[in-house]
Amino acid sequence: MKNFKAGLYINQGTFKSFYPEEINRSWNLDDMEIIELLSQADRQLGRLDMYSEHTPNIDLFISMHVLKEATKSSKIEGTKTNIEEALQEKEELKEEQRDDWEEVQNYINALNSAIKSLDELPLSSRLIKMAHKVLLQGVRGKHKIPGQFRTSQNWIGGATISDATFIPPPHSEIGRLMGDLEKFIHNSQIRLPHLLKIALIHYQFETIHPFLDGNGRVGRLLITLYLVEKGILKKPILYLSDFFERNRNLYYENLMKVRFSDDIEQWFKFFLVGIIETAKGSIDTFDNIMKLQKEVDDKIQILGARSNKAKQVVNQLYLRPIINVQKVSDITDLSTPSAYKLVSELERLKIIKEITGAKRGKQYLFEDYIRLFN
Repeated sequence: MKNFKAGLYINQGTFKSFYPEEINRSWNLDDMEIIELLSQADRQLGRLDMYSEHTPNIDLFISMHVLKEATKSSKIEGTKTNIEEALQEKEELKEEQRDDWEEVQNYINALNSAIKSLDELPLSSRLIKMAHKVLLQGVRGKHKIPGQFRTSQNWIGGATISDATFIPPPHSEIGRLMGDLEKFIHNSQIRLPHLLKIALIHYQFETIHPFLDGNGRVGRLLITLYLVEKGILKKPILYLSDFFERNRNLYYENLMKVRFSDDIEQWFKFFLVGIIETAKGSIDTFDNIMKLQKEVDDKIQILGARSNKAKQVVNQLYLRPIINVQKVSDITDLSTPSAYKLVSELERLKIIKEITGAKRGKQYLFEDYIRLFN
């Protein structure tokens, strides 16, 4: 990596934009600190992947991982929706909260649809554009050509391009650079380890900044898509946005260090530390989920004949940990009065907690479960 060149700044008249070097080429790794971090990251990812195979009903819990990722990735871009608010219906929120809520929901839909699309499409510009179109559907960026690469100059930071923190390459370069990125993703002749490849892909995508809006969220989404497509993870259970959000200044500083100082090594180290910490955190979360499952199962056994109906409700709560009586009635085929009784029993057992304080339209939260993701 000693001879790495990130690119160069080219004068465009009133400003200089950055032209990144193409990355679809051979790479030599000679930094022992990176190699050691890579070994740790691979080990932790292997442990996490094992959990996805051996945790019963793993798909029940993935939706909450996706929800957390959506709130954290969107938070980096300035939205304020938390997990509890993201679980609400739009109509239940204040008017000023709804735009942020929609952006989070779009991220969830974009990620889920992109993961599903991997069954039929490779990770490619086409798939990336499809995810971007879902991401910006009907929200504040809807006028910034959703699903299409930009056709004008953009910039990062600053009120105008003259005081920008960073100016990506002109739109005329996007086709070439994204083509190179796509070739790099699928070039099996390049022996760079996968975790360094996706670190480089994320950096390069953010540097190209191919869309007018949503680049950060799509770039972070790419990390999970790559790990799933390459079979490094069997399930989409690793998301780095929480790490990036907690270390937001370092995240941006390390990206900029590459562009200004050709310091790709520091970016790799930061990224690998993120993988290690996030994988460990996810493993702890799965451990705690299994402990909670055992506690909840033990509690509902005292309900006797109604325990099977309670189990149906609890399984729904693992998917979406907020519920009302009507939903309980729908899930269990119980009459409304019987559903009310079951909800009261679950509340008495302290499995769910009423959060609205309303006489009608009460909402109940699976608070112990949500706490595991906060």
